[in-house]
Amino acid sequence: MVFKQDYRQQGMLIPLDLNDMVAPDHPVRVVNAVLDKVDIREIIKQFRPGGTSSYHPRMLLKVIVFGYINNIYSSRKIEEAVKSNIHFMWLAGMRKPDHNTINRFRGQRLQHTLKPIFNQVVLMLYEEGLLNIRDLYTDGTKIEANANRYTFVWGKAIKTSRERISRQLDELWNYALGVAAAELEDTDPPGSGHKKISREAVNKTIEQINAALKDKDVDAKVKQKLSYAQKHWPAALEKYEEQEKVLGPGRNSYSKTDKDATFMRMKDDYMKNGQLKPAYNVQISTNNQLIASYSIHQKTTDITTLKTHLSQHIKALGVKPTSVTTDAGYGSEENYQWLEEEGITAYVKDRDFDKKQHKASQNKKFYKADQFIYEDQTDKVICPQGHSMKNIGIRQRITATGFKHDFTRYRTTKCGSCPLQGQCNNGYHTKTIELNHNLNRLRTRAFKRLNTKKGIQKRKQRCYDVEPVFAAIKHNHHFKRFMLRGIEKIHIETGLLALAHNLRKKAA
Repeated sequence: MVFKQDYRQQGMLIPLDLNDMVAPDHPVRVVNAVLDKVDIREIIKQFRPGGTSSYHPRMLLKVIVFGYINNIYSSRKIEEAVKSNIHFMWLAGMRKPDHNTINRFRGQRLQHTLKPIFNQVVLMLYEEGLLNIRDLYTDGTKIEANANRYTFVWGKAIKTSRERISRQLDELWNYALGVAAAELEDTDPPGSGHKKISREAVNKTIEQINAALKDKDVDAKVKQKLSYAQKHWPAALEKYEEQEKVLGPGRNSYSKTDKDATFMRMKDDYMKNGQLKPAYNVQISTNNQLIASYSIHQKTTDITTLKTHLSQHIKALGVKPTSVTTDAGYGSEENYQWLEEEGITAYVKDRDFDKKQHKASQNKKFYKADQFIYEDQTDKVICPQGHSMKNIGIRQRITATGFKHDFTRYRTTKCGSCPLQGQCNNGYHTKTIELNHNLNRLRTRAFKRLNTKKGIQKRKQRCYDVEPVFAAIKHNHHFKRFMLRGIEKIHIETGLLALAHNLRKKAA
């Protein structure tokens, strides 16, 4: 047998050229070529002259992005790859930044500069004809935060604790009224009738109760409770106020180890029971399986994210999309109305779209409000038995986002002799229904649009355009949990994931 000889011990007069060891069509060359074109002046502005020389920010950006392309998300593993992987060594020009340098650059230098770089790459891909930033397919997913899932704060728990303190404070005040009413100036406790009690109100009330009961024969349990209240309740209320500031409007929970993370129900939990975990709601818009824009949200549902997400897309790229296709999770009056006002064609399902597709299921519950016949000319509603229902006024509801829903109310004159009374209104003499005419109009337009030839094609394409992107990131490239903490750094990691995905697709 003849074996090929190795040259481990052989000295070389001429050193090896790394460029000869990197294949011409390797993805690392795509990363190098694309990131050489982007403008990084905003990153360079963050560096200050003086002291020792720094690693070039373009080189560090290339190394980190290439690490994300190869499923290397840890700064320590990127440091190891720069020292041992031939492609990382070629990309870094034989420089060897340590993990502190890599992590500092990622967490601080890229905090407000990565999104513009991502947008530049998207526009490059758009100019090359690889994606269309005017025709978007939007969807969201939840990615677990780097936080302890067992240390949490719930908004409902804060409300319950406040109510408990308020109730017990009233009980102490009423006890004091019964024992020493003459010593108390007011008959009602300070802060009674208010939804929230403050630390100052609790301190004042307890001082008044203690002064009134000073020389009285007081039950030992009441003394003990007063002592506990004076010692713990003011501090507890101060803590609740701080927690409510962290929660802010629209959030119902947060993790103590990452206060920007909200507890969300995870579909792909390894226990397969959909348990709650601290996470972030990641929204993306794609075209041709390339990410055109991304945004991070702290709310658990997708329905309130569309307007913010698309507004960021328009602002970042300077181009308004002509059409947007989503699933039923975005079908709300506010979203339909905003898309119509912006002149964006909405291929957006509503929550009942799939039910409406099956005619057999439409008449099962004919007594529902949406099954009654509305006459536009007379502004009347015809019930299933053929009787007319008159307009009795409008009820307005304002959502958490400030959007106003107008519900027109219609009522029958008499239902006593109707044979459908038992099914229709549970035996009441009259029946009242509420119709949102604007929402019904928008839903009807969306339903017709989705059932056109182009609408059917859009619905089909959404399934294999945006959803495979999440599958590639979470399952093929094993990114199911963020490495960093805080929403600012989560924006960085999401941007790196999106940039790596686009460059990976371009290289392929």
